[in-house]
Amino acid sequence: MTIYQDECLPTIGEFTSRKSVMAPGIALLLKSFLAGLLLAILTTPSWAQAKLPLPLKDSDYRQLNTDAAKLGRLLFYDKILSGNQNIACSTCHHHDLASGDGLSLGIGEGGIGLGSKRITGKGESKVKRRVSRNASGLFNVGAKEFTHFFHDGRVSVDDIFPSGFNTPAEEFLPKGLNSLLAAQAMFPVTSPVEMAGERNENQIAGATRRRPDYVWAILEKRLRAISDYTPLFQAAYPEIKESSDITMVHVANALADFMAFEWRADKSPFDALLKGDKASLTAKQKAGLELFYGKAECSTCHSGALQTDHDFHALMLPSFGPGRTRRFEFIARDRGRINETDRLEDSYRFRTPSLRNVTATAPYGHNGAYKTLEGIIRHHLSPKKSFNNYDRTQLVMAGDAYLSKTDFIINQDKREMARMRRYLDIDLPELSDAEVSALIDFLGALTDDTSLYGRLGAPESVPSGIAVD
Repeated sequence: MTIYQDECLPTIGEFTSRKSVMAPGIALLLKSFLAGLLLAILTTPSWAQAKLPLPLKDSDYRQLNTDAAKLGRLLFYDKILSGNQNIACSTCHHHDLASGDGLSLGIGEGGIGLGSKRITGKGESKVKRRVSRNASGLFNVGAKEFTHFFHDGRVSVDDIFPSGFNTPAEEFLPKGLNSLLAAQAMFPVTSPVEMAGERNENQIAGATRRRPDYVWAILEKRLRAISDYTPLFQAAYPEIKESSDITMVHVANALADFMAFEWRADKSPFDALLKGDKASLTAKQKAGLELFYGKAECSTCHSGALQTDHDFHALMLPSFGPGRTRRFEFIARDRGRINETDRLEDSYRFRTPSLRNVTATAPYGHNGAYKTLEGIIRHHLSPKKSFNNYDRTQLVMAGDAYLSKTDFIINQDKREMARMRRYLDIDLPELSDAEVSALIDFLGALTDDTSLYGRLGAPESVPSGIAVD
């Protein structure tokens, strides 16, 4: 071993003049190595030095029951699970719409049609209010890393409850749910505006005003009466010997396995890059990647393999729509995470969404405030300005004269507007138009084209016999 009198590593040039007891051949070899290392550092593109996540692998996703997934596909499209039997899970999370509905705020129970063509219905069944939040895409919801679901995180893992999950049903949530995703699947059917129906329209709508488990009991009876479902449940769950054994736990588990199987998305150009394919991104996408993981600070919140920290942040998004309030509140506002935690600091905070397939899942934000990626990015760069000067043409809303009268009524509440301006968790650096454009290009590299429209696809029919949209 060579030992120098000082402890500093000599420069490359010093090897030719500094005296050492190192053999000349070894000294030359070390000099060549250090020169090569320096050259590599100087010539390595800056995007390659970003701290990127590890590539996704099979073990990052929970194991699935394929027979249950096939059953879940039918249940996902079957309107039998809704109060008036006129809406399914797929209405707001459709294959043709990249597992969403393409609207800022959806039209739930009582509406007619899909996506931007969906209308608010007619007569007594006409929709009375919009769905309060944007329908999220379902990509990678089977990943183990998810800790909360819904924009406010009201469904989460928590061993304090017998079911293992903290949900709006509290102790009434049954045991046996196989995942957080299954726990989440129990709740759209209990929502009056989404699937259950309003007030006294049907038996399920009445049950929602009492307890959620009353809703689930009614749905169980419906499914047990459909003979074509029984063998499908038996194939997926050996413990089911006869139709009376079918429960909503089986339904939710099947729905969860279907969603997790159907919309797994981990074959994008970005995934290829993480696995070593340096040519998978264009030069502009690489420039956007460098911004995303560097100057633009996007990865502060959109971190990890799925570009989400699974945390909650206040972005000062504009307020509109019916809002989502507690039962004792009667104003059209949405305070987000505080509704679940009762902590003042959680006011107007919402869950960070994953950015996988983000180019296909517009509009953006917990209320779909922006129909373009450029719009939501520029809001992040200047939240206060965007809040004060919101461009309503960014909305994608089903036209309805009655609903439109109150869409922005909350803006008349000066105190609420002042409260919203007090909560902001981001302060990002300015970006040029060229940098914004590069970011958008990089986000395109997160698209897995093979996953956009699912693996199994939509069924042509369902066991209940109700028409499939």
